[in-house]
Amino acid sequence: MPILQWLDREKTIKQASKVPYRLLEIDQEFSYGDEDTGNMLIQGDNLEALKALLPYFAGKVKCIYIDPPYNTGNAFEHYADNLEHSTWLSLLYPRIDILYELLADDGFFCCHIDDSESHYLKVILDEIFGRKNYHTSFYLQVRYENKTLAEDSDYQKLVEQCLIYSKGKARPNKIKEDYKVNKFEWKITEKQSGKILELGNKKVEIFQSEQYIIERIEPCLSGLKETWATGSLIKQKASSGEFFHLNIAPRKQEDGLNCLYKVYGIGEDGLGYRYFTGPKKSTATKGKFFSGIPLFRVAELNAGFSSKEKPIANFYDFSGNFGNCRLEGGADFRGGKKPEALLQLVLQHFSQSDDLVLDSFLGSGTTAAVAHKMNRRWIGIEMGEHAKTHCSVRLQKVIDGEQGGVSKEVQWQGGGGFRFYNLGEPIFDEDGGINKNIRFEYLAAHIWFSETKTPLTQKDKSPLLGVHNGIAYYLLYNGILGDKTTNGGNVLTTKILDSLLSFDGTKVIYGETSRLGSLRLQEKQIIFKQTPYDIKAR
Repeated sequence: MPILQWLDREKTIKQASKVPYRLLEIDQEFSYGDEDTGNMLIQGDNLEALKALLPYFAGKVKCIYIDPPYNTGNAFEHYADNLEHSTWLSLLYPRIDILYELLADDGFFCCHIDDSESHYLKVILDEIFGRKNYHTSFYLQVRYENKTLAEDSDYQKLVEQCLIYSKGKARPNKIKEDYKVNKFEWKITEKQSGKILELGNKKVEIFQSEQYIIERIEPCLSGLKETWATGSLIKQKASSGEFFHLNIAPRKQEDGLNCLYKVYGIGEDGLGYRYFTGPKKSTATKGKFFSGIPLFRVAELNAGFSSKEKPIANFYDFSGNFGNCRLEGGADFRGGKKPEALLQLVLQHFSQSDDLVLDSFLGSGTTAAVAHKMNRRWIGIEMGEHAKTHCSVRLQKVIDGEQGGVSKEVQWQGGGGFRFYNLGEPIFDEDGGINKNIRFEYLAAHIWFSETKTPLTQKDKSPLLGVHNGIAYYLLYNGILGDKTTNGGNVLTTKILDSLLSFDGTKVIYGETSRLGSLRLQEKQIIFKQTPYDIKAR
């Protein structure tokens, strides 16, 4: 059952699925620079454009960032943002559904939104991606608190969100910093032996206050670091914090105050034990544990290097960036424009160099511009005329080496290029037949994807499209047989069959009709599918 229902949900999603599969046609006038980079700027409805990309890029996009209309009831200069709620949901759902197919198994999906629809958006994303594949939300301050407001405003929106999802295998790029030993500044000396007992299935030695000394020393590799066993630490399974909470904190009455507990068989510092201090006051519940530097860190430090990863924060103040980005990149975009610094943050955590990045609500072109500067490949889709007046112009400046936005920080010097595409002919005509203008390679890519859900990689015009899971797929179209064009090549006959590249196993052959009887097809392990009737559109 769907998680979220709205007016005409099934009808509108079904209608969206019938949007024709169209070709993408290169427009040389607005293409720029090195056209072999694979970067694509597409002008046209993003639902049609996304369907056109499926046969070539399904499962290949490593980072998707979209900034759809917020449905706030406002109308911005370059796009409408006043859709009725159910219409907004019907707009987003089929597009996100296709974006899910385009996303790589280890890729990230990032959607920028504000609280007008964010809660409904999350339910949709939970349905499509799975709730367990929600990573986090970035909370982004987008304006200053003291910004002038109309007097009748009751509330001021300062924060927007970016919801982060994956298909389950993705791991973000955490920020690394040098591992420092400055907190390993404690030394514990046992003056006498303590009392031995068992706690939590561990051997424990208990020292009274006069039986040990804790002293601060110069930080060193053999020093210990103190950590309070409190807060979230006591909730982590099989952790030192949990051990303290379950086994040591309750023993105030039995052992007394100011005790030191030496717990054997715990820790990864090679000592073979870990020290814990019990509460120092009768009303206290807190204590500390002392740990040494993990053995693998010691080895790294002795070799002259060591770094650790920091958790990624989920709040960022971009109010200054949003306030000053209107003219960034030379693209004057008054409403909804995102600063390059924001996209730099997204791409540094959720993509690598040379990864493919996609934005199907490209707006002023920020995502493509930053991806280009950060050495990512990119696909951008924008339906308005500003795909040419804003996006193309801005990206040409990027290629020429413009120094705005994040250029200096990422040491951008220019280079690369992109191809500009328009939406071209649909695969099928109004009568359901194959459009006579469709070239073999485009129809082949569509059939291969509909059968295998993987992009077609071959470049030649062989009727054998490839083998997938032990099944060979063939296309008879426009009489193409290898590098020959023969009359009647769209019809499966014995002569045509003998001329095809042989395959010992099940064969799926697409053609206009077959003159082979059912017994012959069965004998040759052939499943014949008639074009166009058996070609399934996404």
